Amino acid sequence: MSPADTDDLVPHLGPSARRRLVAAFAIAWLVFWALMAWVSVQEHVRSGGGQPWRRVLDETTSMLVASGVVVLQWRWAKRLDRYLHRPWLWFARVLAWLPLLAPLFVLTIYGLRALVLGAAGEPIRFDPWPLLMRHEIPKFAIFYVLFCGVHFGLRSYRAWLGERLRAERLQALTQQAQLAQLTQQLQPHFLFNALNTIASLIHDDPQRADNLLQRLAALLRAASDAAQRPEQALADELALVRGYAEIMEERFGERVRIEWTVDPTALDCRVPTLALQVLLENAFKHAVEKRRAATAIQVAAVRHEGTLRLSVDDDGGVLAVTPSPGVGLANLQRRLTVLHGAAAGLSLSARLPAEGGGVRAELWLPCAC
Repeated sequence: MSPADTDDLVPHLGPSARRRLVAAFAIAWLVFWALMAWVSVQEHVRSGGGQPWRRVLDETTSMLVASGVVVLQWRWAKRLDRYLHRPWLWFARVLAWLPLLAPLFVLTIYGLRALVLGAAGEPIRFDPWPLLMRHEIPKFAIFYVLFCGVHFGLRSYRAWLGERLRAERLQALTQQAQLAQLTQQLQPHFLFNALNTIASLIHDDPQRADNLLQRLAALLRAASDAAQRPEQALADELALVRGYAEIMEERFGERVRIEWTVDPTALDCRVPTLALQVLLENAFKHAVEKRRAATAIQVAAVRHEGTLRLSVDDDGGVLAVTPSPGVGLANLQRRLTVLHGAAAGLSLSARLPAEGGGVRAELWLPCAC
């Protein structure tokens, strides 16, 4: 076993700590087999048997082959972590290899013993194979089942510890994201302009002004609740973002046009709260506000093969040569990483001239409905 084999088991440890852990495991493993050999030799001597070194040979070959089985099983079982919450299924998958591994184990250890005895010029005398199988397979089965139990316990502890660490990190990051959204994304100039837009409608269209004010209140309430509700259904996110878009359309008038393309099957997917609002505000900030010409914005939500993709395209933005995300996008990327690891991500890219130019902001994450 190498330090890399412990990466997913103890992800919070550094390389040196992992090496010490592997060294401690190796020492414990060798001590275990040394005790097994000592007990076997003592029993052999007490029963009047000769050539105690053959008992050492037996235990050494068993230790070598069993170590190989342990390493292979350790590495292979990593892919079964998704079944840890259903122990019977985890053990069924792992123990399914026992009928194949047991006879292979017996054949291998006796093959090694025959090679050593032959090289030493000693006579090779074993019991008949049926008798050997009846004797050795139950012992191997007990060993294998016990090791699987220990392995399951370690990986279950790792899963619990990982969830605890992720929950703690998520709580801290969502609190940071909440502060960033209240101070950076919902900036005072946005609130000032939004309220001015609403004020201008109070006398001419009181009902519309009232609706816009409710949309603004909902947006502020969602930002305040982000730490307590880090995720929400896409349908709720869209309702929130459409309110934000309506306010911005009133502010910029004919300078902006927004098109919505939403896959109905994606509405139940859960997304980080205000994730789509961050992408849309990025388009307003870097495209609409910086030009007098009309800007077309396309908001899309597509679900495909278990993955949800949210994108906001504009035809007026210009991507920097070395683009770096702002506070809102950076915090969103960190939240995606905590929630979904490598299965989620965020990107900014320049659109092709054939697409109308501009910038695309896109995020993808597993669709957990």
